[in-house]
Amino acid sequence: MKHIVFFDASCPLCSTAKQVIQKLDWLDNVKWIPVQNIENYERFRFLAKGDVYDRIHMMSFKGDIYKGHETVRKVLTLLPVTAVLGWILHLPFLDPYLESLYKWVSDNRHDWFGTKQLKAI
Repeated sequence: MKHIVFFDASCPLCSTAKQVIQKLDWLDNVKWIPVQNIENYERFRFLAKGDVYDRIHMMSFKGDIYKGHETVRKVLTLLPVTAVLGWILHLPFLDPYLESLYKWVSDNRHDWFGTKQLKAI
């Protein structure tokens, strides 16, 4: 089973991060689904009611849901080359700083990197 990451395909930062992570995902642990397509999946429609455009989401193969910086550090633990960093980011005293940093980047990503026009499927 794979972990599923839901990302904003209209965000150049998100799409680039996805490409980098895919190259580092040597064990093929992660499947990527654009949030723009979650309505096509009955199983994931519940996410459409949340903040999926503001925060990256992940559903673990066990069904656990991660959001924002929790997703980032979980994904980092899945990649052999970044696993140690991912585990370091799990230190509890880092949570408020990681959440603030994540929110700041998320809030400003379209101003910094623009928005990609997506082709109709």
